[in-house]
Amino acid sequence: MNFVEELKWRGMIHDMMPGTEEQLQKELTSAYVGIDPTADSLHIGHLVSVMMLKHFQRAGHRPIALVGGATGMIGDPSGKSLERNLLDEETLRHNQDAIKKQLAKFLDFESTAPNAALMVNNYDWMKDITFLGFIKDIGKHITVNYMMSKDSVKKRFSGEGEGMSFTEFTYQLVQGYDYLHLFSNFGCKLQMGGSDQWGNITTGTELIRRKVGGEAFGLVCPLITKADGGKFGKTESGNVWLDRRYTSPYKFYQFWLNVSDDDAEKYIKIFTALSKEEIEGLVAEQKAAPHLRPLQKRLAQEVTVMVHSQEDFENAVKASELLFGKSLPAIDNETFLEVFEGVPQFEVSDNDIELGVKAIDLLTEKTAVFPSKGEMRKLVQSGGVSINKNRLEDTEEVIDSSYLINNKFILIQRGKKNYYLIIVK
Repeated sequence: MNFVEELKWRGMIHDMMPGTEEQLQKELTSAYVGIDPTADSLHIGHLVSVMMLKHFQRAGHRPIALVGGATGMIGDPSGKSLERNLLDEETLRHNQDAIKKQLAKFLDFESTAPNAALMVNNYDWMKDITFLGFIKDIGKHITVNYMMSKDSVKKRFSGEGEGMSFTEFTYQLVQGYDYLHLFSNFGCKLQMGGSDQWGNITTGTELIRRKVGGEAFGLVCPLITKADGGKFGKTESGNVWLDRRYTSPYKFYQFWLNVSDDDAEKYIKIFTALSKEEIEGLVAEQKAAPHLRPLQKRLAQEVTVMVHSQEDFENAVKASELLFGKSLPAIDNETFLEVFEGVPQFEVSDNDIELGVKAIDLLTEKTAVFPSKGEMRKLVQSGGVSINKNRLEDTEEVIDSSYLINNKFILIQRGKKNYYLIIVK
């Protein structure tokens, strides 16, 4: 597999230094991507560079994931207008361990082959370097003029945010030193990342050239956007995380399922390892029957299985059927409440349900699903009310504990789209 050709048809190359493709065709090459360890989980914004490493390993080369323990203590100014919080070593180590577990779903760290993935932390080689040693050995090779010419620096000097601290200004030198260290100790000749990293990457290649006379390369992918111009990976509740503690598999699945047609066609190339032929087939299916949304369904399946598991994907599909299916699949309480997050909820006592209560009393007196009995009778007569997905035929029907879902919930549907959740306490 030709790595550069693979990335090209997937729309994953924004810029590449001359000679990069020739280097990859010449020999097994090591490439690294830097990962910011400011949280103990990756989010889907990290997935683009992780997929680059995945394709790199598939092409027979060696991927290196660099956790920026040292650089995480400084903060990368690229794409930021404010300085970030700094982390202590214990937090960084915890975050590194958690991130490696997530990366192991994408990269093979255990292989005995020469292209087994590697994880390194730049804190390990930066922690013993003195300030005087750094400016003497590294600082003298890169001019301030060169550093000032970078877009990430220029923007901060031109009034975006509150200027730039000396700490952040040195970031590109520190990242450049990482590249030099990996080049010298691991034979790493390629650094990859998002297009906002281009300035930092080229500083690294320049440092390698000036300090040791070596030749190194850079390749960056475009920053992922949404068709409507919104920020990719952000929802109303914040980032979409890979860790289920922060974003459940159901919500994760729903994120991908709900992307637009244009975005689905773009994302399925970037975030899955499906072949070109298979993706072209799905695109043709989507054009023939867009309402069936084959692209979104397959995208959501592939990414959910890759990040979580087949079982989590199947449970997420079951949970989706709660809203759109004609029956109630068996799912756990936590997922059930997630599906109906935001719908009106009412609490009733378990005594009422154990003794049995008429539907019309339950939905007008014990809860406020209907403002009046007359309005409820009218809608029931026209077939517009369902309890637990079963049409209610008679307002006098007695609702008792046999109606409880998971011994706790009763689901009311009023019309096609209005749901109400009764929670029995």
